[in-house]
Amino acid sequence: METVQINTQIAIMFIAYSALMLFIGFYFYRQNKSTEDYFLGGRSLGPVVSALSAGASDMSAWLLMGLPGALYVSGLVDSYIAIGLSIGACLNWLFVAKRLRIYTSVVADSITIPDYFETRFSDDKHILRIICAIVILIFFTFYVSSGLVGGAKLFESTFGIEYEYALTTGTLIIVAYTFFGGYKAVCWTDMIQGLLMLSALIIVPIVMLIHLGGLEEALSVVQEIKPNALSMGEGISFLAIISALAWGLGYFGQPHILVRFMSIRSTKEIPTATFIGISWMILCLIGSCSIGILGLAYVNKFNLSLQDPEKIFIVMSQLLFNPWIAGILLSAILAAIMSTASSQLLVSSSTLAEDFYKKIFKEDASNETVLNLGKIGVLLVAMIAFLISTDKNSSVLSIVSYAWAGFGASFGSVMLFSLFWARMTRIGAIGGMIAGSVVVVVWKNFIYQYMPVYEILPGFIAASLAIIILSLATTVRPGTKAAYEKMLKEL
Repeated sequence: METVQINTQIAIMFIAYSALMLFIGFYFYRQNKSTEDYFLGGRSLGPVVSALSAGASDMSAWLLMGLPGALYVSGLVDSYIAIGLSIGACLNWLFVAKRLRIYTSVVADSITIPDYFETRFSDDKHILRIICAIVILIFFTFYVSSGLVGGAKLFESTFGIEYEYALTTGTLIIVAYTFFGGYKAVCWTDMIQGLLMLSALIIVPIVMLIHLGGLEEALSVVQEIKPNALSMGEGISFLAIISALAWGLGYFGQPHILVRFMSIRSTKEIPTATFIGISWMILCLIGSCSIGILGLAYVNKFNLSLQDPEKIFIVMSQLLFNPWIAGILLSAILAAIMSTASSQLLVSSSTLAEDFYKKIFKEDASNETVLNLGKIGVLLVAMIAFLISTDKNSSVLSIVSYAWAGFGASFGSVMLFSLFWARMTRIGAIGGMIAGSVVVVVWKNFIYQYMPVYEILPGFIAASLAIIILSLATTVRPGTKAAYEKMLKEL
């Protein structure tokens, strides 16, 4: 009877939270008058919304499930991922945000990443746009799938319902408010979700410490059962450390994060957004890592059984808190999933509607037609991701790492060179994208077992070499250098 009551109370909080997100989606429904409104929010977002939206859309279910689970199993050696991500995010805000915002608004009016690449390199044959669209649709489908898997695990653990029903419930909620609300709905819900995630990742470790008897007692338990868990050097090779830190390279190529830079209201607000975004991220990552390590101590000290390490946050929330509070805390996982998946669905839909249909097949398509196609795109990508997610044994962190590497290698190197090297050419960009994505896929499936280096690193290196070699071997197209110099003048 107690379990039913707990589940009912948690369910009420889940329903209330989901209703709030759906309300925001419907609220912004009538404000989407153009494709720029639906896909970019009319470039009207302030620094707080932009920063928290960028962070929340970045930190998916892996922040509350994948990363704590990894540290629960392996210890502090997996914290190198958090360190690499923090460095990468900081560099992304400092070096990419302002230049990308200027180029995509002042130099050329671009509302998608493929838009930017095409105008930057004067690609009148649309080759870059097509390659970008293919990469986005493939890797984002996997990325969205990771969120749906996390959501299904959340509903399955919390309410005891079958995985398939849990998966269906989570998918419907995410798709609904993305479908109706567009970019502004996604960003405003991201802000709320980001604050909820931060609160949960601060509160849960603190309460865990109190129940464990303090930090010293908690660490002594961990030291006793798994001494290497508190070491950042033992049991890990140099290649493994480099692989973990290389996660930071992925930031330069994530379309759902880069588009936040394009939509911020003014370049003058970027420093404020940078401070807010990085502070939020560091606090969240510290909290996430703490839950993994403290969870190891708690489970062993109180002789609990934990079959899936990625559910440690879920278990702690249910054990340590009043069911009403647990419902709010567990909504943080739902928030992480919804914020990332909705952003990725929106980028995917803009790729189908704006980059494929309007720019390649029907340039005179009306705003209404493109908007409707964008919404259909949300449904199509969600449906394919749903089918991929039906394997309940999928690891959230594993799926995310593959998609993250794909974008980081194929887009990240091209983005950095395009913003800092005037001599880069269209052929160099095309070669870099192809080399990065191909090496990631090949390395992951055929080489990793022999040389265990995270595929983003060889992919990024291969893309960079292709960009340099092919750019030096070809000529810069007329007009691109002048446009690049115009961007520099605006800095």
